[in-house]
Amino acid sequence: MTEAPEETPSRTMAQVMKFLQKTADANNITDLTDITLAKILTDSDSLKHLRDQFHYPKCATLPDVDPSLVDPNRDSIYLCGNSLGLMPKLTEKLMLEQLDQWAKLGVFGHLKSTLPWAHADEYCLEDVGRLVGASKDEVAVCNGLTINIHVLLSAFYKPTEERHQILLESKAFPSDHYAIESQIKLNGRNVEESMVCLEPREGEYTLRTEDILEHIEKNGDKIAVIFLSGIQYYTGQLFDIKAITEAGHRKGCLVGWDLAHAYGNVPLHLHWWDVDFACWCSYKYGCTGAGGLAGLFVHERFKTDQRLRMLGWWSHKMSTRFEMSNQLDLDEGASGYRISNPPIHLVVPLKASLEVFKMTSMEDLRKRSCYLTGYLEFLVKHFFDKDSEHRAGKISVKIITPSEFNERGCQLSLKFDVPIDVIYKELVKRGVAVDKRYPDVIRVAPVHLYNNYVDVRRFIDALLNSCAFVEQQSA
Repeated sequence: MTEAPEETPSRTMAQVMKFLQKTADANNITDLTDITLAKILTDSDSLKHLRDQFHYPKCATLPDVDPSLVDPNRDSIYLCGNSLGLMPKLTEKLMLEQLDQWAKLGVFGHLKSTLPWAHADEYCLEDVGRLVGASKDEVAVCNGLTINIHVLLSAFYKPTEERHQILLESKAFPSDHYAIESQIKLNGRNVEESMVCLEPREGEYTLRTEDILEHIEKNGDKIAVIFLSGIQYYTGQLFDIKAITEAGHRKGCLVGWDLAHAYGNVPLHLHWWDVDFACWCSYKYGCTGAGGLAGLFVHERFKTDQRLRMLGWWSHKMSTRFEMSNQLDLDEGASGYRISNPPIHLVVPLKASLEVFKMTSMEDLRKRSCYLTGYLEFLVKHFFDKDSEHRAGKISVKIITPSEFNERGCQLSLKFDVPIDVIYKELVKRGVAVDKRYPDVIRVAPVHLYNNYVDVRRFIDALLNSCAFVEQQSA
């Protein structure tokens, strides 16, 4: 690998407000909440062309939209890329090409297709490596996220009587929780003793970095594997991957990461952060479609490691794979953690999304993301904070995602003081795509690839109208 890249500095809320005010002043706008400002910011955005690379849903195509409340032909307010990213237009073209190859070539497509099916995953490795900060030998694209968690933990979790714990956050995504539980049981350990879930401080929603580091320092001798989310799905908190990995290594722990909500969202430098292993899905910020092809990372120091692991035909080196000797010639690096041949119809959407990412950089996307989420934060606090003099109604909203930009990505998690079902229903009627997480959180994600300031401002209008309707109905 080359020298470590410079870390991308996050913006601050002060910088966002200065940017908003400067733009408003230059255009004689006195109210920062004016939709005109959002339109000017959108029109002057240097990355606005990226939206044209995606199919963007109209209000009329979303379910349960009330046509009396919206223009059916207008773009919907799609702020749900943290759950499912939008479809790149290139995906359809590339998919049709491969369907045509299948129709014309049959079995010969394995080696003779324009994107040879037997090697299709390898065509993605360099670009995937660039997104996660790794060499192409350190990454593989294969399986689904939870399968890759099992694949990696079965290789790296080797508990002993002294060191048997797996450390994770208390509100880890269910797939992580279940996979870790099962790996502990498969290794003959007791979940109650070996599964350690870190809780935020009382009255807080996110984990403090200093508390994570303190726990590792005090208890690291018992911890076999630290396995946290890069970005916590519920709160949107971005963990300090570098600092936590360093702390784990000082205590002799292996450190792995679930990057489902970090891949394609924030700049990553897995190799230089010295992460042992990691995995991710690709259908959120990666925009590869529901259940899209997942990925994994294994640091190059394990390149020739022969540790026991789950194996399959695709773990075998290509040079001798078809000798069919049943004598394993284990591939090196991350490729040795593959199990099955790459599914071409899942590789194609990944290839298409990577082409979009190549039109920009994660550093530029990160800058855009900070300004979009900062604008959203300003508007939410302006209209819905319980202490705001501009609060529009009785319903208040608290942002539980960290306020520091270096501790979050695209998503802001909004906690309501009323049942979210009624709010969510009204938002959907108004052409809004967000998602709800019980008991009281709606997650909103202005995605840097295709969302803009007008989307954010329109969401606020939809939320204002939804809350006003709910208050009227309950009066």
